Amino acid sequence: MKPDIVLVHGDTSTTFCGALAAYYQQVTVGHVEAGLRTFNKYEPFPEEMNRKLTGSLTDLHFAPTETAKQHLLAEGILDGAIYVTGNTVIDALSTSIHDNYVFTVEALNHIDYTHKKVIAMTAHRRENLGKPLENICKAVLNIVENHTDVEVVYAVHLNPLVQDIAGSILGNHPRVHLLEPLDLEDMHNLLNRSYLVLTDSGGLQEEVPSMGKPVLVLRNVTERPEGVEAGTLKLAGTDQTTIFDMASELLTDEEVYNKMSGAVNPYGDGHASERIVKTIRGHFAELAK
Repeated sequence: MKPDIVLVHGDTSTTFCGALAAYYQQVTVGHVEAGLRTFNKYEPFPEEMNRKLTGSLTDLHFAPTETAKQHLLAEGILDGAIYVTGNTVIDALSTSIHDNYVFTVEALNHIDYTHKKVIAMTAHRRENLGKPLENICKAVLNIVENHTDVEVVYAVHLNPLVQDIAGSILGNHPRVHLLEPLDLEDMHNLLNRSYLVLTDSGGLQEEVPSMGKPVLVLRNVTERPEGVEAGTLKLAGTDQTTIFDMASELLTDEEVYNKMSGAVNPYGDGHASERIVKTIRGHFAELAK
């Protein structure tokens, strides 16, 4: 049976392909998390072009923020086709984080989240492979060597290029835990119990501020400038010294830490899904008139 609408989310290659397939079948496309832009087609790669190409095929644009809406308007999208909803990833946190959560990865159950400053980390973007990732890992090694109260949990992507660098630089330190990628509940609960997050991910830039944790973004650009403006994120890039200095400041300066951890998350209030459903119903009710 032919669907009335196809919903695609985010900026993966499957997002673009899903929108393209729906277009070929002349089915309405709804894009969740629409309008994110860095204005550099190679950073992040290939996500920046995936989301732009998806946007050109989309009928209903569900933008997480007003800034994302303005990006779409600047590209010629009609105002009436754009709906600012917040991001559904914030909605999901209410179902995945639990006070008495027991991790499925046993190693995570033996970390002292109360007395240690746990840094949760992801780093795997294509543009960071090679020297940038080496710089990131060397910075993290310096952090744990200079801060004896720090433990690092690095969920390492299965890409051999990531595994090799992470293992060679960080694999022998007793306070660095190199784990395979975590499932959603393990990851969300790890982030929630951590002191600080280092990441080159996109979604974590939205999720973690809702938990009251500072985020250092291991990228040169971000499609989520609202977080930088709100103070929940800082762009650390991939320079070894910069990453070390920024992390050390958060580990030692309580005022700086509290300012970041207490900033208001600009990416939603946990009701994005409700707004999207309401919009879709309204759209088809209008068509039925």
